[in-house]
Amino acid sequence: MLVAHGSRDPRAAATTRALARTVAAVRPGLDVRVAFLELSTPSPREALCVMPRETVVVPVLLTHAYHGGVDLPAQVDGFDCTITSTLGAVSEPLLEALSRRLPGSDYDALVLAAAGTRVVSARARVEEVAAALGARLGVPCRVAYAAGATPSGAEAVAALRDEGHARVGVASYFLAPGRLYDLVTGSALAAGAVWAAPPLGASWQLARLILERVDRSVGLELDHAFAA
Repeated sequence: MLVAHGSRDPRAAATTRALARTVAAVRPGLDVRVAFLELSTPSPREALCVMPRETVVVPVLLTHAYHGGVDLPAQVDGFDCTITSTLGAVSEPLLEALSRRLPGSDYDALVLAAAGTRVVSARARVEEVAAALGARLGVPCRVAYAAGATPSGAEAVAALRDEGHARVGVASYFLAPGRLYDLVTGSALAAGAVWAAPPLGASWQLARLILERVDRSVGLELDHAFAA
């Protein structure tokens, strides 16, 4: 079961369902369903009521903050299921997904746009991803947040331009479109960013990340699992 945050923006739920279809296509025969922590249905509890025992629950979240560490465990309490880790730690599939979403190659710096959180450890993870993405692409990469932390998209772009970078692109540390994605990318574009990448969406790289979480949770050898 893929559990996303949930949003009033219908594009977010549609993206989560498309991601579930991608995971099912990569692993034929795997029963993949979706649930949402808030603002969309079904809830994790509603979904688990009609799913088999020992379901693997994958948080479709990029940081381990309140929703991953408190909200989701509370919502599935009492069910026979396993919760995997979230998806946002530095990994080859994640960096490849971020890189592939960049719409242009003519840039000399990047902003990694993220939702934002007050949880220090979660922000540290975003910073690690930004550093790894910048190292991979050979450009400086600064984090920007939509809410709950600073800098904003505009502030991150301005800082890079002050350092002499003329063409600043925006990479997207978002899984799906929504209000926060629009807020931080809009801020960056208004400050002079040359483009903003779309959210990670229903990509093969994210499907691979999800299946890695599932396979680890049930003790499968990953090479064998992907070859199957």
